[in-house]
Amino acid sequence: MRGLMLEAKWEPKPGYIVSDFEKRTGKAITGNSIWKSPNLAVREVPAPKIGPKEVLLKVKACGVCGSDIHFYETDSQGYVMYPGLTKFPCITGHEFSGVVQEVGSEVRDLREGDMVTAEEMIWCGECKPCRAGFFNHCANLEEIGFTINGAFAEYLAIGGKYCWKLDALLERYPDPQTVYELGATVEPTSVSYNAIFIRAGGFKPGAYATVYGGGPIGLTAIALLKAAGAAKVIAFETVEERRKLCTLMGADHVFDPVALVKQGTPPAQLVMDLTHGEGAEFQFEAAGAPALTVPEMEKSLAINGKIVQVGRAAERVPMYLEAFQVRRSQFFGSQGHSGDEIFPNVIRLMASGAIDNRKMITARYTLEQAVDAIQRSGNRTDGKIMVKPS
Repeated sequence: MRGLMLEAKWEPKPGYIVSDFEKRTGKAITGNSIWKSPNLAVREVPAPKIGPKEVLLKVKACGVCGSDIHFYETDSQGYVMYPGLTKFPCITGHEFSGVVQEVGSEVRDLREGDMVTAEEMIWCGECKPCRAGFFNHCANLEEIGFTINGAFAEYLAIGGKYCWKLDALLERYPDPQTVYELGATVEPTSVSYNAIFIRAGGFKPGAYATVYGGGPIGLTAIALLKAAGAAKVIAFETVEERRKLCTLMGADHVFDPVALVKQGTPPAQLVMDLTHGEGAEFQFEAAGAPALTVPEMEKSLAINGKIVQVGRAAERVPMYLEAFQVRRSQFFGSQGHSGDEIFPNVIRLMASGAIDNRKMITARYTLEQAVDAIQRSGNRTDGKIMVKPS
């Protein structure tokens, strides 16, 4: 079969101390500090074989994520930009849907022909974090498209317990291709759902909210915030095309933060003006530029306000903790999407029409064009770009 393979050199940066875990597993905890000179190419690879608890999926759609761009792009020293857990070589792609082709002997609730999406976090269910319910922080975590082969491929083998049926979407959208494309947006939407409702505990309907970054995660956050009853969603995005998508997904006000600063009106001041001096109760960082965004969010916190960090960035952030103390405010970090009924709830929301991710799909490519799709995504003008292997 064909798959988009990422290869890179294991070459730790000078001064980076490789941990015992990294030496033992070959996984980089901080990918940006170890993997150098990445190369992406569609290659012929052996088709996967399933175990008794796995299913074989024929991949129908796989979305391009910001992390896929960060595998392709490098810093000034030639290292991948992605700062998280990685192991190469690896077929990339982790936002996907497909049809079940083969079912392992111990899989009970899936059958051939089922339309499914699946979690990207492959948690073991046996370590202490998993047994405590913290699946996204599994001590033995594997990640599809990061440490094990992913879905920019014709076929994918995956544990049945990670799969979720798309039947509810098919009831609303009779076109299977639409269902598969929407199914490939469940994972990024679940990342936002986890950040907003699980990690940060949500907000009261009627709250003011901000979203920094209008990429796919920010766009799904906008849709979820509006669906949950935010009175105003104020979005900040530097790219004109994405600002339009922010409006399509439900943002009430959308601004270019760079233009604002040049005009002498920083984002924090604008938020305070639009919220009548009260500030925002909920603030969502999806820009991956927390050194720039967090200070603005900090200055526009409502009493009891919340900031949740989802964008990835290998950098330290200046924070004035006094602002959090006197405003009774909180800062949350969020990773992943597993557990807490997240995937089925996102599918239900999409099937109900409360959120419509069709609006953010802006381009489609074949698997042979996958590198071109990632290059285009690097322009950061699109919403969600789909790769269609089948």
